[in-house]
Amino acid sequence: MEMRIGRILTLLALLLAPVFCRAQEMGVEVDYTHPRAYYVGGLSVTGNTYFSDQQIISQTGLREGMAVEVPGEELSAAVRRLWLQRFFEDVEIGIDSLNATRDSAWFSIRIKERPRVSRWSFSGVKSSERKDIEERLNLRRGGEFSEYVEKTSADIIKRYFAEKGFLLCDVKAEVQRDTVVKNAIRVNFAIDKGEKVRIKEINFIGNEHVKDFKIARSMKKTKSNKVYNFFSSKKFNEKEYVNDKKSAVSAFNEAGYRDARLVRDSIYYVEPGRLGIDLEFEEGDRYYFRDVTWTGNSVYASDALNTVLGIGKGDVYDVVTMEKRLFGGGKQNEMDVTKLYRDNGFLFFNVTPVETNIQNDSVDVELRISEGKQATLNNIVINGNDLTNEKVVRRQLFTRPGYLFSQSDFERSIREIASLGQFDPEAIMQEGGYSVVPNQLDNTVDLVFNVTEKPSSQLEVSGGWGGRTFVATVGVSFNNFSTHRMFEKGAWRPVPLGDAQNLAFRFQTNGGYYTALTASFTEPWLFGKKPTSLNLSAYYTRQTNSFLQLNILRNDKQMEVYGFAASLGTRLKWPDNYFILYNGLNWQSYRLTNWYSGYFIFDDGVAHNINYSINLSRNSSDQQIYPRTGSEFSLSLQLTPPFSLFRKHDLDANGNKVPVNSWRDINYDNWAGRDRFKWIEYNKWKFSGTVYSRLVGDLVLMTRAQFGYLGYYNRNWGYSPFEGFLVGGDGMSGYYSYGTEVISLRGYENYSLTPQEPSVYNTSGYAYAGNVYDKFTVELRYPIILQPSSTIYALAFLEGGNCWSDIKKFNPFEIKRSAGVGVRIFLPMVGLLGVDWGYGFDGPAGKKSQFHFVIGQQF
Repeated sequence: MEMRIGRILTLLALLLAPVFCRAQEMGVEVDYTHPRAYYVGGLSVTGNTYFSDQQIISQTGLREGMAVEVPGEELSAAVRRLWLQRFFEDVEIGIDSLNATRDSAWFSIRIKERPRVSRWSFSGVKSSERKDIEERLNLRRGGEFSEYVEKTSADIIKRYFAEKGFLLCDVKAEVQRDTVVKNAIRVNFAIDKGEKVRIKEINFIGNEHVKDFKIARSMKKTKSNKVYNFFSSKKFNEKEYVNDKKSAVSAFNEAGYRDARLVRDSIYYVEPGRLGIDLEFEEGDRYYFRDVTWTGNSVYASDALNTVLGIGKGDVYDVVTMEKRLFGGGKQNEMDVTKLYRDNGFLFFNVTPVETNIQNDSVDVELRISEGKQATLNNIVINGNDLTNEKVVRRQLFTRPGYLFSQSDFERSIREIASLGQFDPEAIMQEGGYSVVPNQLDNTVDLVFNVTEKPSSQLEVSGGWGGRTFVATVGVSFNNFSTHRMFEKGAWRPVPLGDAQNLAFRFQTNGGYYTALTASFTEPWLFGKKPTSLNLSAYYTRQTNSFLQLNILRNDKQMEVYGFAASLGTRLKWPDNYFILYNGLNWQSYRLTNWYSGYFIFDDGVAHNINYSINLSRNSSDQQIYPRTGSEFSLSLQLTPPFSLFRKHDLDANGNKVPVNSWRDINYDNWAGRDRFKWIEYNKWKFSGTVYSRLVGDLVLMTRAQFGYLGYYNRNWGYSPFEGFLVGGDGMSGYYSYGTEVISLRGYENYSLTPQEPSVYNTSGYAYAGNVYDKFTVELRYPIILQPSSTIYALAFLEGGNCWSDIKKFNPFEIKRSAGVGVRIFLPMVGLLGVDWGYGFDGPAGKKSQFHFVIGQQF
């Protein structure tokens, strides 16, 4: 016992040594072997620079008038409190002086502050990584540097790189005195990321009835280097690994093994930088559903709920699928019980599956429902629309205050905002882009949409090769224009914006040979309350042969096209509200002067094209730039008046009118091209269908089918010389903007699949005659970057199609095939750019490989 007391006294003496030493220096004689109580007469601080005297004194807990014992616990606790702040390298508390009666003491607190950090830096990392680390650490200049700061910062950096697959990351703090700033240091974290650690193999043990592939597919973030994981990351993330172990067990539950469990898992290196993972399972017995009953349901009958649930007696006891059909999380647009109720306003609905009886391999399940009351929409809040007017967002919504809550309408509203084009589609569709705030006390719900503005206007300055010539383009498109603010002061910066209208101007030329001017305007909500769009456009194109002869510019060959178009689009309610019906009127005038033979049926004269167009389209894709789900369908008809059916005269060889009894008696072989084609007539039918299917993650399969037919009213008059199809190549019209429709088919030269037919109206004797075409595309897409500032994705495609001169020759099985790869880049200020390489299997020898591209430059 005496030895223990001696050790305690020795330790106490060491703790109070600074106090004792300080007291001796000041000449105050205090007998420390006999503790004595003093009143604190005063407190002073020395050595402080960054902290005031009062800040330091308040941390000690000492105050004037309080009684302390020297030596004693009060002074020891005061020293410890200052040390715990980690701002000081040394702390001393001593007695300065005593009063005359020696019952009050004046104490001095002497500190040595840690040097402050004047600069934090990171070496061994990329600039983007450095920015992420700085945001995570939140270190500030002027802060202190201690062992605690060093350790916690190093741990955060290691965790950051571990999430990226660098499990062997090493971090060392390098400290240097700042020679410029007094009592300051510079701290650099030297980071050695090491080799990226990837998963090489995952071995499943004990799964006798569940295939390895099914277990591997259930693990979303932990993937081996198997071929079927080609597009998946192989990095090891410890946090995701914990979740994926649970997902692996769910693969057994999905197969009916409700008692399956993970017995053991181990992680080891199979080679440097490559991990192996062993997962050992115990399957247990397989179970089956027996009786499935519902309780608490009054809105929907049990039979209706069973139809949605889709589970019958004797089915495998698949808990995973049962939960998806109860709570959602299955395939896109697949109905579940929760959604069924929520679409009818029952936001507070809840269902709890309970196993009521387990007998041998059979399980009875009771589904206990709490329907709650219907929820009414209260506040619809829109945040983040700094530029776009709020009405533009609100008119896209299918949710209105006072309406019953509907899950489908809520999801549709998110999709409509994402496809608007003014906001980042990725941000609005992710968690945080929206929120549902229910209030069960008054059965209301608030919806919050958090949008993120993105640049939508485009400036195009580009050069591209198309139509066998190089064409320079300058264009500007204001995709968020506002006519309402045109007379508003300060709105022209550079143009009034905010109403999601589109105003575009475009100029193309390659010098004296080709010039094109276009202007267009679109108002998506013409009358403000209903989604009726107005589209106006005007254009002028001039093409010449433009050559020098005797130093004089000659333009003896020329084609001019004038045009104007107007259309109205209306969203329909039937068959569903994804359908839009467009009606339009178009006028074009073609003026050909000794034009190049072979392009059109005739090469000299004036032709007028007045037509009406109707287009029925349906678009349910989830966004514009990189759609993952949904579809796009379009069926259109464009037709002119049947002028030849109203004609009552023929022309003789001299061009004189000769009366006839019927339009069937007219022989157009005697007509000149300028007379026969003065008024163009045709009926043009087109169909296009596209489906987007998400395969795994962001890997998307796009399938598309297209068909077009340019028909006639009168076989004697024949096919129209304009509005036909040019099939083959990159699909760029280049200088060939009007008069034909260019259809891409990669892997072949431009227009090479378009047939030519004899013509008596041009000097070459032949002309393009693409009057029927079909095209089929299968495209696999995978994103590289999905950001508001840029979207980049790679693709691989299979394509086939062909073109015929007459509907009688049409053969859907006679197609020209191709395959290839490409990349797409979308920049908000430029638009979509692309590069493709295609191989045409049915092309001519030596020309089977083709590159197709457009080059754009942002200024």
